[in-house]
Amino acid sequence: MATTLTLFATSVGTGLLAGGASCAAVQGGLLAGAVTRRSPAASPVRAPASKGARRASQTAVKDRRPGRPPAAEPPAGPKALVPVGAFLAGKLVSHTVLGALLGVFGDALQPSPRARAMMLIAAGALMVLFALDLFGVKAVARLVPRPPASFGRLLRRSAKTDSVVTPALIGLATVLVPCGVTLSVELIAITSGSPLAGAAVMAGFVLGTAPLFAALGYLFRRTSQALSGRLAVLTGVVVLAVAAWTVVSGIQAGGWATFNLGGSSQASAAVAPSASAETGTGSEQKKPVTSGPVRMDSSGTQIVTLTVTDFYETTEFTAEAGVPTTLILRGKDSGGCARAFTIPELGVQEIVKRNGDTEIDLGTRKPGTLRFSCAMGMQTGTIDFVKA
Repeated sequence: MATTLTLFATSVGTGLLAGGASCAAVQGGLLAGAVTRRSPAASPVRAPASKGARRASQTAVKDRRPGRPPAAEPPAGPKALVPVGAFLAGKLVSHTVLGALLGVFGDALQPSPRARAMMLIAAGALMVLFALDLFGVKAVARLVPRPPASFGRLLRRSAKTDSVVTPALIGLATVLVPCGVTLSVELIAITSGSPLAGAAVMAGFVLGTAPLFAALGYLFRRTSQALSGRLAVLTGVVVLAVAAWTVVSGIQAGGWATFNLGGSSQASAAVAPSASAETGTGSEQKKPVTSGPVRMDSSGTQIVTLTVTDFYETTEFTAEAGVPTTLILRGKDSGGCARAFTIPELGVQEIVKRNGDTEIDLGTRKPGTLRFSCAMGMQTGTIDFVKA
């Protein structure tokens, strides 16, 4: 499992880069309804819908019908941010609780490295659908999960009082109206396999989206205007980029390919000769190699040593096939995703010691490539077994 701090930081980045704009397109109507307070004589605010680029570009306007007095002017200054803060606080609470529950589910499920990788790929594919929907591609409209329209109308009708509780409750309810990136992050919370890590994933994501939601909420509060339709297109581009990164990580986490993204840039290779190989001068035998990242011990077991810090410092090994092999994970102030070590082909999942050695028996390998990675597919490497 990736470390909680790494997952939190990654989720904050995802929220800042893609989540805020994507979720604003979906949840903008609820945000407008939550933070726009009206007098009893004021007409309702029409909030932007979330279906594709056309609906994302609609602005929340007030219906000024003849004979209806205008709505009371909302307060200026810090007071205008009070309902926005309440909305975001409610959203943070509900998503953090959901993340913890998803982490519990993942812990009980205990997915294998490749099952976890498939979830990451599914998350990336879901992001692609939402990006295409933001671009206004009609063919994907029916494939994108959406909340019932009646649910959104019910929440918007509930925002009729000046009580700060109302925006907080609507913020809590946004957990039932997820955007595409949110659904993808929820899958990542499951793969974390820990209630603490799952809560960190969702809390980090909401905090990452908070700056844009706060700015939008203030605009809604002061002017009842959303961003233009260009937001949907820009959001779609960012979501596609995040989707590509997620799919690549999933492919690497499953051990199907290695693109050397995020690993050490220095590759070290050394073929360990058999302890019985002759030197060619009489019957004298070559002594076992006793140092280096690949070596032979006195018993004839091949030792492959992978140093783990915040990265895998050696990402490419060459070892001898046909001999018993042990992989040593040598933690040296290890941290980040690198500590969550996996070998997808063998179903191996190990948490590297912060300082110390962890041994993994690889058995007697046939010629071929054995891939390893962190649980999230961000740190990768290979061991190439060759005939002596």
